[in-house]
Amino acid sequence: MFDAAPQDAQRGSVLRPALSRCINISTDEFARDYWSRRPLLSPADTLGDGFDDLFSTDAVDELVSERGVRTPFIRMAHEGSVLKPARYTASGGFGAEVGDQVSSDKVLAEFAGGATIVLQGLHRLWPPLIDFTRRLIDDVGHPAQVNAYVTPASSRGFDPHYDTHDVFVLQIAGEKHWTIHAPVHADPLSNQPWSDHAEAVAAAAEQQPVIDQVLRPGDALYLPRGWIHSAKALGDTSVHLTIGMAAYTRSDVVDALLSVVGDAEDLRTSLPLGIDLTDADALRPVVEQTVQALMTALADSDGASELASRRLSSRLAAATRPEPVRPLATIAAVAALSGDTRVRWRGSLPARIDEADGRVRLRVRAKDLSLPAEASPALRQLAEGEDVAISDLEGLDDASAIVVVRRLLREGILVATE
Repeated sequence: MFDAAPQDAQRGSVLRPALSRCINISTDEFARDYWSRRPLLSPADTLGDGFDDLFSTDAVDELVSERGVRTPFIRMAHEGSVLKPARYTASGGFGAEVGDQVSSDKVLAEFAGGATIVLQGLHRLWPPLIDFTRRLIDDVGHPAQVNAYVTPASSRGFDPHYDTHDVFVLQIAGEKHWTIHAPVHADPLSNQPWSDHAEAVAAAAEQQPVIDQVLRPGDALYLPRGWIHSAKALGDTSVHLTIGMAAYTRSDVVDALLSVVGDAEDLRTSLPLGIDLTDADALRPVVEQTVQALMTALADSDGASELASRRLSSRLAAATRPEPVRPLATIAAVAALSGDTRVRWRGSLPARIDEADGRVRLRVRAKDLSLPAEASPALRQLAEGEDVAISDLEGLDDASAIVVVRRLLREGILVATE
């Protein structure tokens, strides 16, 4: 068995290049002392070249005025209240009559009146952030998404609250004053929103903050889920990116392990006839027997680990996207394959390679491919992520290598680089 790591994650297994842009300490120190534990403020002068290559005020104007963005990829808020979409959307006119497209005129009016623009899902809309987010997911191992918050001068966006996901805040333009308070409900799950603890959140926000800082262009802030925060723009318009990471938790591991229930006969049996479900004493022996049966079913730690791995990796694959492929360019490359054609493994596409019964089996997301055993060295070579000429693939002559590469290109596993 051979696990092919995503290309960029494998290449950056030590440096984690996307993550390193967001923090001013080593990734090992961040993982040990900060991830899911406490905030980290990274000033611009400790980070490097800033984030102008990722996003800008010009990008905001382009998205609002030229890209036909629709809800829910845009929303607006004023003094903590979300505006109704009709306040900033309209039909696109003849040939584009969809009614929930962003209206630049309406956005201008609301923004001039103090409303914040929120551009959502930029990891699917804006090319630099598509690539950056994909690489960051490789680095952190959890799903991520990107929103932009564009706040007029001296306006605040949302009331003090906490998120149920970790975030990186990257300040793009202007200045924003952030106030951070310790959690009132540590490590909240996705079904435990801040509104469930609204009074405690409001009371905590009146206390001495843990961080009280103005973020300027190039600054970055990491906030674990549950940490209470609010922000206010200062001076000119403020633009920042919020990168949300939906970290998998031990609760998710439990959910994955409980899928073994259907395979255990003792856990499929019916409860006693006539049992009184309101009587805790009557349920106690059933609970004890069930816990014991579950422990027995999970006694094989290797099997349990394999089960959790399959379930969670499947969830990650469904929640994230590998490097985009270009259908027309790919078909053109397939038609012109030769020994000189250079190809590489598709970025952020993990796979498993197994050999059995004279065949090599390639498992990639929902796909399961079977190839001749002699293709195994070439597959392993490609899975390392390096750019390689077809004629240099190990264990195959040019004709066989072209057949293998043609299939892998069509299946979206490889991309042509020349």
